[in-house]
Amino acid sequence: IVFSGNGPSGICLSYLLSGYTPYFKRHSLHPHPILQRKLEEAPEVSVLDQDLEYLSEGLEGRSHSPVALLFDTLQRPDTDFGGTAESVLTWWHEPDRAIPHLVLGRNAPGGAWHSIEGSMVTLSKGEWMGLPDLPFKEWLKQKKRGLKNNRATAEDIAQYYQHYVVKKGLQKNFRCGTVVTSVRKVSAESISNHTQKDLQEDRDPVWSSHEKSAEVFQVDGFFKTVGGHKEPFSIYAENVVLATGTYDNPTWLGVKGENLSYVHHQLSALEEAVKSNSVGIMTDPVLIVGAGLTAADAILFAHHCNIPVIHVFRRRVTDPGLIFNQLPKTMYPEYHKVHQMMKEQTAACAGPYEHYISLPEHHVLSFGKDKKCIFQDKNGCQKAYKISMALVLTGSNPNLSFLPNNGTDLALDSEQPVNPKRNPIDVDPFTYECTQERGLYALGPLAGDNFVRFVQGGALAVASSLLKKANQNPP
Repeated sequence: IVFSGNGPSGICLSYLLSGYTPYFKRHSLHPHPILQRKLEEAPEVSVLDQDLEYLSEGLEGRSHSPVALLFDTLQRPDTDFGGTAESVLTWWHEPDRAIPHLVLGRNAPGGAWHSIEGSMVTLSKGEWMGLPDLPFKEWLKQKKRGLKNNRATAEDIAQYYQHYVVKKGLQKNFRCGTVVTSVRKVSAESISNHTQKDLQEDRDPVWSSHEKSAEVFQVDGFFKTVGGHKEPFSIYAENVVLATGTYDNPTWLGVKGENLSYVHHQLSALEEAVKSNSVGIMTDPVLIVGAGLTAADAILFAHHCNIPVIHVFRRRVTDPGLIFNQLPKTMYPEYHKVHQMMKEQTAACAGPYEHYISLPEHHVLSFGKDKKCIFQDKNGCQKAYKISMALVLTGSNPNLSFLPNNGTDLALDSEQPVNPKRNPIDVDPFTYECTQERGLYALGPLAGDNFVRFVQGGALAVASSLLKKANQNPP
């Protein structure tokens, strides 16, 4: 089994496939009485071997995935009500149940968390960022640190995920510095004489070719060596798990001049500009396009550095779909501040915030070579502003260029590109196997699960399905 992606989804699945097995903890009490009764029916049978559809029936919460809700409530029974009830799971290491697998990723374990500016604070509560059987809060205590406002920094999260892989002994399954370029189905016969190129010195059963199936997946890519060389590899696997997340491909506006050197699509460009002193209090303003949390992070960062900002976004400030209108003010004071700035400091109405202008219900028409940017409002009126740099922060899409047709054939709407919010990959809700391609699984944002606390349910579903396929110790 090969996974493409080594973020929280891939780490959690590796844990479950390494023989770590969840059981209902005897004498524990779950606040959901019907679920409690179901768990008591077969406490000696691992949750992985039980009927996940039956266990998750009737659960409600902040995810559309029944299995995500199930695994979340087993680990954090009353967290949505502010409770701190202990997990009702106990974990046993049963090495004979382990399934050989490889986790391929560009970065260190933790995926995109290594690409996010380290001081950024997570949207989710810190304890929701934890993985099975190693509470994030406990790890943070060992570092003599606490959670500010119940939330954690991106640097903490990235370090925790790396620590988790080491602590749980999963390193042997991880190959960092790898880039997957192609995943395609081939006939098992055509590869029977083919010798696989090893990525590691000691031969390992993980790398042996399985020929039980008529068709297998061929996974091609390259491995970046310490010297900077690219070493190609080909692996054959009966099952492939897509867990690449969506951080790779920032969304473009598709307007004239967007490819000019002063127009950027990642927050890190602003951090670099501040470090090099190419923007500051005396320069022309920085344009920030977008009304999501990444745009808000950019505004907070610019505000902290006294950099003037023009903020353009298409929605009304009062639009209920705007993320700021969905966040509790007490838990997210900094995002509430950005929302206030958006409301109170428009171009037409000066407010109390220096160096910031909000242009709601506007969109960018073009970027000029002279760094002049043209905007248009909902009535068709146009405005021009001179800027020092532009940050287009309107979301991102997964990079699935390694799949035939960029993975579009796997999506709910096969006419449109895969999008984590609008058009995820179509998977079976209780196995996370792609409905259009047997043996191929999708996890995390690719399957529509966008929060770390909920991607773990997908990992449970995949592990359960793969264990049943392997027919190891059936219940």
